[in-house]
Amino acid sequence: MNWQQLPNVISVSRIVLVLPIGYLLGQREFGLALILIFIAGVSDGLDGYLAKRNGWESRLGSFLDPLADKLLLLCCFFMCVWIGLLPMWLFGVILIRDIVVATGAWFYHLWIEPFHGAPPFSSKLNTVLQIVFILALMLNQGLLPVPDIWLEYGLYIVAMTTAISGLEYVWVWGLKAWKISKERK
Repeated sequence: MNWQQLPNVISVSRIVLVLPIGYLLGQREFGLALILIFIAGVSDGLDGYLAKRNGWESRLGSFLDPLADKLLLLCCFFMCVWIGLLPMWLFGVILIRDIVVATGAWFYHLWIEPFHGAPPFSSKLNTVLQIVFILALMLNQGLLPVPDIWLEYGLYIVAMTTAISGLEYVWVWGLKAWKISKERK
């Protein structure tokens, strides 16, 4: 095996974990789902560490890593809506934001220049808050009580940071695209 591909193999493994995690959530097997989510989280840190430490970063990896994160989070939020733990509007906010960002990046790449943007701080913060919120929500399902007020605040904080990070992407990359297209004329 080419060791330089190890981070990509780990990212693909995380993508594969999405299906059993979704199944376990649908069956309300929160303890097992949390174990797999923990494994996915550790592997997320591991693939990034290996890629950066050893210079194994790749274009494929820059696509697979965030894709694995997005698929896992979307699956968790969708399944929590499906089984009645979360309101549909929260999943709608998250899904719309992700569609807008992905579509914008795709059009930017096609019409302006190759998209090589690192996620802004608001997006990284949003991802961390989504993960913490999902973990707290699952822990509260009979594993470890979490105060209801924390979950209620968490719901609105996740919605707010999701919207803010989406708006920041649109603002920053829209402005950059406008400047580049203006320079070309």
